[in-house]
Formats: sequence, C-alpha cells, structure tokens
Amino acid sequence: MSQVFAARGVTRRTGVLIAIAMTVLCALALQHTGTARADGPGVGTPWVTSVGDSYISGEAGRWAGNSNVSSSYTDALGSTAYYDNATNTAEQIPNCHRSHSAEVYIGGGVNGVNFACSGAKTSTVAGSDFKPGLDFYSSGANQGQALMLQNFATSHNVKMISLSIGGNNFNFASIIQTCITDWLTSPSWWPDYCNDDSSVTANFTAANITAQTTAIKNGILNIRQAMTNAGYTDAGYKIVVQDYESPIPNGSGFRYAETGYTRQNTGGCGFWNNDANWANATALPTINTAVKNAATATGLTNIKILELQSTFNGRRLCENTVGLLEEKGLTSWTQSGAVDNTEWVNQIRTVSTVFGPYQVQESLHPNYWGQLALRNCVRQAYNGGTIKGGTCSRTGTGLTGAGEPVMTLS
Repeated sequence: MSQVFAARGVTRRTGVLIAIAMTVLCALALQHTGTARADGPGVGTPWVTSVGDSYISGEAGRWAGNSNVSSSYTDALGSTAYYDNATNTAEQIPNCHRSHSAEVYIGGGVNGVNFACSGAKTSTVAGSDFKPGLDFYSSGANQGQALMLQNFATSHNVKMISLSIGGNNFNFASIIQTCITDWLTSPSWWPDYCNDDSSVTANFTAANITAQTTAIKNGILNIRQAMTNAGYTDAGYKIVVQDYESPIPNGSGFRYAETGYTRQNTGGCGFWNNDANWANATALPTINTAVKNAATATGLTNIKILELQSTFNGRRLCENTVGLLEEKGLTSWTQSGAVDNTEWVNQIRTVSTVFGPYQVQESLHPNYWGQLALRNCVRQAYNGGTIKGGTCSRTGTGLTGAGEPVMTLS
C-alpha cells in the first residue's frame, strides 16, 4: 500500500513539473510570436522610402502634360495632389509637394513612404519655409529627413531607399531663373547667355564642385547612419542613388524658334539655343557626375545607381517630338495617345505670369507622366527584392497595365 501511495506521489509531482514546463514554453512561444509579428528591420511588409529633393518628392506630379487653354486639360490629380497627412487634407510640411504620383509608390505588395521635399539641400534649411535636409535636424515638430527615416525604419521593414539630392546644392532654381531672364531681356541679334554669367559659373568652379560632392557624400552617409541607428546592417537594405533627367532638348531640338517670345510665352521654355546646349553638355553632366562620385566616395557596398539623364529624351519640354495638348488636337490627358504626344516635363512659369492653380515651383520638373515613368523604373530597380541599378529608358509607346509609360531598366 505504501508503495502505491509513493508511486502516486511521484506521478503527481511529475505531472505538476510537466504542467509548469508547458506553461513556461507556451509563454516563451507567445513572446517569440509577438516579436515576429512586430514590423522592423528585416521583418514584416517591405517598404520603399524616398529621400531628397523635388525631383523625387513628386513636384509637378499633378499635371499630365502642358496646356495654355485650360488647366482641366492636364489636371490628373486635382487640388489634393500634394496632400500627404493622415487625413489627406494638407501637406505635412508646406510646399514639400510630395505628390500622389511620386515614384516611390511601386505597389505589388510593397508599401511606399515619401520623406523627400521640394527645395531640399543636403543640410536642413530652418525658418518659415522649412526644408528638411539629409540630416538629423530636430526642432519642435521639424525633423531632418535622416531622422524621419530613422524613426520610421525602427518599426517598418525598409528594404530600399530611393535618393535624389544635389541639384539644389548647385542652385538649380536660380540658374534656371537667370537663363530665362537673360533670354527675355536680350535681343536675338545680341543674346545675353546665362552660361557665362558670374552667378552661374560660380556654381561650377572646381572648388564648389568638390565642396558639393563632399556635401552629397555626407548626406548619403547620414542616411546610412539613420539605418544603422534603426537596427539595420548594410546587407539588410539598399540605397538607390538617382541622378537627374535632362528636362529640355538641345537648341536644334526645340519646336519653337529662339527669336520672338513664343518659346517662353507659348512653350514655357525660354532658353537660348546656346544655353540649352550648355545645360545638356556641361551643367547637367557636372551635377550628375558629382552625385555619382559622392556615392562612390561613401565606400558603401549597398549602393546602386539609377541613371536618368536620358530618360525623358523625346518627351522633354518644348521638344519637337511632342507638343501642348491643344497642339496635338487633345482636350484631356486621358485621351488615347496623350502620353506619347505630350511633354513629361512641366512648363517654366515666372512670378509675373503664373496664375492659379499652377505654381512657380512646379516649373521644369517631371510631371504626372514623368513621375509614372520613373516609378516604372524604380519598380524594376526593386526587382522583387533583389535590388539593382541601371539605366532607365523609354522603350515603347502607350501605357502598361499599371497605367505607366513603357520603360526599361537595363
């Protein structure tokens, strides 16, 4: 009898120990499951993020082509085009112009978030017209883009960062303004070219090119530091650095003569032929080389380059292969053939000629068609998660099933 009771006692104690062990194992399993469900570095739905300036934020992405008849001809996204707050009622940062057509929203099970801002340089510009740079600036609710990215990446699975920066470091907007002013205020028999103006050439001295290349490099390294701070290794994501597209043709490619005022009054592209040639042969390649040299100088192994310089060739502003909607017999951007016959770059508007709903800052930026063309190539760069670089080219007519221009990344 005592032996029976002893056996039962052992059985009871063993059962209790097993129950305790099972409870502990279940608790550990629940903890592990909870960690796996929480998005973060390498875990959860993949995200593509964009950082940088207006050429990636989606500036001008409201307009599908250009028209001097009616804004309704080209208004693809409407008055809420740049709204990016949670309720789609305003911009998080005024005038960043993060449009809904921005290239970062590639879809296909991959989410996109846009931290870029029109007018941004590598360093934050504080004040009433706040422009977050690729840094860790923090003052009240205002943050630099590197800090925004760091905070986001901590709780989201960021796989690719699309980056465009450097144009504003070389004072892109003021150069364009100078070129337009020189065209408007000098006669064709004695043209005043902008490419030899001291305010322009100062941006392309050897010393400034070196300084801005270093600034771009440091901006890229800040993005890497943000990801490191968020818990990522370099192998866990890629930075895709893109250069800049040519927005206007060479002088021989304009469809409006450089004499008279049609080139600006009708086309919104008031450049002398000589200045257009210089822009494509000197200014743009210099900026793009600085961007690529900066990427190389970082020494990072997780950088890819997206080459865009020739992406819009054949669809550029005032190019003789395309036209305003009314010049092509169109009254809406939704009509068949609109994407192939109209411009992918927004007209240049001056303070004296702009009228609502257009904005001066939208000038000479990729429009709705341009943004979607870039998005097509960014999706190809994402490559199902095996991220790659390459040259983005227009390789067909019409639209893809996703409603984007036909493009190839090679």
